[in-house]
Amino acid sequence: MTVDETTSEFVAEEPEPEKIRFERFRTGLSILFASRTATVGMVLVMFWVLVALFAPFLTPYTPTEQDWRAPNQGPSWEHPLGTDELGRDLWSRLIYGARVVLVILPVSQEYWIPGGTAIWGVIAALVIGAALGLLSGYRGGWLDEIIMRLLDAMMSVPIILLYLIIVAAIGASALNVVIAMAIVGTPGIARLVRGLTLDIRTRDYIRAAETRGEGALYIMFVEILPNAKGPIIIDAMLRVGYAIFAMGTLGFLGLGLPPPSPDWGSMVAKGREFIMIGSPWAALWPSLAIATLVVGLNLLADGLREETMRYQ
Repeated sequence: MTVDETTSEFVAEEPEPEKIRFERFRTGLSILFASRTATVGMVLVMFWVLVALFAPFLTPYTPTEQDWRAPNQGPSWEHPLGTDELGRDLWSRLIYGARVVLVILPVSQEYWIPGGTAIWGVIAALVIGAALGLLSGYRGGWLDEIIMRLLDAMMSVPIILLYLIIVAAIGASALNVVIAMAIVGTPGIARLVRGLTLDIRTRDYIRAAETRGEGALYIMFVEILPNAKGPIIIDAMLRVGYAIFAMGTLGFLGLGLPPPSPDWGSMVAKGREFIMIGSPWAALWPSLAIATLVVGLNLLADGLREETMRYQ
């Protein structure tokens, strides 16, 4: 508070934008670390994010480099997690496989493999689903009925079967896997955003915006969407886990990213052929990677949801 010398009135100082952002960041961290569940989930997720980011510095091998002298070897000093049937280092394939899933960076220079497939798929589903949910929830009427019935028809098909139909129809590639994830994820996100919109559109600040003469797009994307971001972000974390599991399933069935991509699902599918001959490593490590990452994302989302509900 400062005193204006001409009017002798107290004038409030506006907080600096940097201070506001810092306070929001500190509040977010306090909510995160207040939950042991969220903290454990964050540790698991951050482990895979960091090894994906720094993959070139964590192994001397590329994910496609073959050593015909050392096929199906167990863990050793030279290969910490062993090798697969082609003599490729499993640790390098595992951490570059994390890049395929999480980090939007090229996976290999020899074979250009795009990274962040699961992230791109969820982002595409969020954009389409949020737009449909906002439009359906705010406009209502016949438009709401048409959008919801179409999405209900999509949701009536089992998720894995829908993935198989889409990928089998358009082919197996990184782009097509992203398209499949966007199509499968859109109905659930749209229904979530619609429900939030139906609640928020009755608030007083929405009525005030309509009274000011604001357009529908402004109200949907400036007034409603920012106030619904909390549940949407938490749902997105869960959906990244679902997307990773779906990628593993598609890769296991031979409909994921094409070889020589270090896709975890494809690694499990190839590695299971050698379990009975005493070499389980090629199937074990990617299975554990999928499990820990999906569990970490679910723990993080559940912990954040529990903590945020306390502040409501």
